[in-house]
Amino acid sequence: MTQVATTDELIQRKCAACEGGLPPCSPELAREQLAHLGDWKLDESGKSIRRGLRFRNFLQAIDALNRIAELAEQEQHHPDLHLTSYRVLTIVLTTHAVSGLSENDFILAAKIDRLIGTSFADAKPNP
Repeated sequence: MTQVATTDELIQRKCAACEGGLPPCSPELAREQLAHLGDWKLDESGKSIRRGLRFRNFLQAIDALNRIAELAEQEQHHPDLHLTSYRVLTIVLTTHAVSGLSENDFILAAKIDRLIGTSFADAKPNP
């Protein structure tokens, strides 16, 4: 990833197979890209982004987790999904092949944001 893209541009893209060999996205570029996304945060190492969500109840959180899993399968880019306190879902994106962030992470983040906005609009941010 060499330049910042809008959310709409990211949503139109498809995650590409990543075999490594490319440098990870710099923390500076990641911060610029995150300005175009919802409540995603860059971790301290600059190697992953995360978003926390609090749902109404356990079943809604599980539904969101399953839909994100389906989206990840379609994109062939898989986040770490953590369900805690029965209704708090934390999504962590990184590209293991480059030991950091790639464009795929931001593409999937944008698509997850769209999914949450359209199907789970009452979900609250959870830092």
